[in-house]
Amino acid sequence: MNVPPPLPEKSSTGLEVNMAAALSYLLWFVTGIVFLVLEKDSKFVKFHAMQSVLLFLPLSVLQMVLWAIPLLGWLLGFFLWIGSLAIWLVLMFKAYQGEKFKLPFVGDIAEQQVR
Repeated sequence: MNVPPPLPEKSSTGLEVNMAAALSYLLWFVTGIVFLVLEKDSKFVKFHAMQSVLLFLPLSVLQMVLWAIPLLGWLLGFFLWIGSLAIWLVLMFKAYQGEKFKLPFVGDIAEQQVR
């Protein structure tokens, strides 16, 4: 069984690290940027904030492009939105559990940026 190591109790934001990590996904890339700026100590929080920005900023741009294309774009945009919503919920849940849940590609880049 893969048990994550214990996390420090507080981040430099004053929140519990698992709460700060989960909140970094709350408003997609916006809260990711906020926690990247505010967090000074916790690499766990920084990782989740960076992963939030690297995933949801491009997804938001792609979503806007698709919504501008009638019919097929709207349909593809709807399915992208459903998939994004599912990933968003999983990421928030995993971060709140204290798990460093790495997405393929994006998670590796986020991990390199936080070192």
